[in-house]
Amino acid sequence: MIPEELTQGQFDTVYNFLSLVIAAQLFTALFLVLALQRVLPRYRQALIIAAVVCGIAAYHYFRIFDSFREAFVTDAVGGRGTYTQAEGVSFNEGYRYVDWLLTVPLLLVELVAVLALARSVQSGLLKKLIPAAALMIVLGYPGEISETDGTRILWGILSTIPFLYILYVLFVELTKSLDRQPPQVRTLIGRLRILIVASWLVYPIAYSLPLLGISGADAWVLKQGGYSLADIAAKALYALIIYRVAKLKSYDDDAAFADVEMGHRDDHASTPEEVADRTGRRPGRGSKARSDTGPVA
Repeated sequence: MIPEELTQGQFDTVYNFLSLVIAAQLFTALFLVLALQRVLPRYRQALIIAAVVCGIAAYHYFRIFDSFREAFVTDAVGGRGTYTQAEGVSFNEGYRYVDWLLTVPLLLVELVAVLALARSVQSGLLKKLIPAAALMIVLGYPGEISETDGTRILWGILSTIPFLYILYVLFVELTKSLDRQPPQVRTLIGRLRILIVASWLVYPIAYSLPLLGISGADAWVLKQGGYSLADIAAKALYALIIYRVAKLKSYDDDAAFADVEMGHRDDHASTPEEVADRTGRRPGRGSKARSDTGPVA
């Protein structure tokens, strides 16, 4: 339930969390766009999707931020007083769920895209992950806006079913496709999956606060803070790890590109061939591009 009143400390806490998320998402998106040339073309689609995810999140947090400022107002000098819900205005929880409905499936597309798996494998994974992710969000919303514990529990359980299925696909089926990935990439993918679980578990915890005996304004403020930190981890931090995976795979695919990017190129070696001659490594020594791989359709 949205509280009728917030103390100044509670108001400032939510205000600052929302501001933090906007900054994190916006500038992560900007960084990813500027960093596109730092990876090979076949991995840029994953970075573009990551930037889009962060951009969508930044937009919706702007909307959440505006909704919050309009919903809670005070007449106290300098804002040093109790904030009450403005007449005829309510905080809109729907913005957050619209954001998740768009971004959560795309987060999974990022992961599959950056691995550059065979098209048939990509297609099979996405056909399982995207519908499950959308269903998870859709089933969670009725419980989020419910005023009764029974309804909240019911929709929470229903939303957990596709969540568990996503974890199964990520930790069982995706693992079968990692054998041909470089060792460092396999390690990072393991961390990405742990990050997904850790950040996504924040949502059901925040969702369940009213059921844990924490109610009123305190529960609502904790929920907003939890959702905000989880969104930073699940989108901005996740995107930076995706970028790291894309760089490692680019280096493994093209030794000359790796030498140039890592600053090993000297003033006299002006072409990839010269770099290859100098280092004794040929371009494409690593995980070669195959005819059955490519960007996600």
